Amino acid sequence: MRIFRDFDEIKAAAGTEVGVSDWIEVTQERIDQFARATGDDQWIHVDVERAKRELPTGTTIAHGLLTLSFAPVFVRSVMHLDGVTNTLNYGADRIRYLAPVPTGSRLRGRITIAAAEDAPRNGLRVTYGVTIEIENHERPACVAELIAVHYR
Repeated sequence: MRIFRDFDEIKAAAGTEVGVSDWIEVTQERIDQFARATGDDQWIHVDVERAKRELPTGTTIAHGLLTLSFAPVFVRSVMHLDGVTNTLNYGADRIRYLAPVPTGSRLRGRITIAAAEDAPRNGLRVTYGVTIEIENHERPACVAELIAVHYR
């Protein structure tokens, strides 16, 4: 884990890779819980028997937004910013889903700091480059530019 002691250190790291997280397994239980929480119960996510018959993967696939929702876990697992009292999700500039995530896959996040700039009220707005990789697959599941504002 990379520790940043202050906002200046994170600003100096703009344009660099911070790290690569550990793997997280995408289970059918996680997919089902996400479907219940969001109301997105499309059969490609929750109907195991139909997916066996009709999907090229032979299994259900994770929701794109479920895949993206792992990003905060990935970021927190590879870095820490000292002195932060809270962090707010500011949004995203780009999100692309490049490959389906079959149930049972393992994902990890490759995190970069794309940009960092001072924000009002003693904050720092950081744009994180997040590449969510699928174990043993060439194409990533998702690439995104996610923006957070950290406050001290």
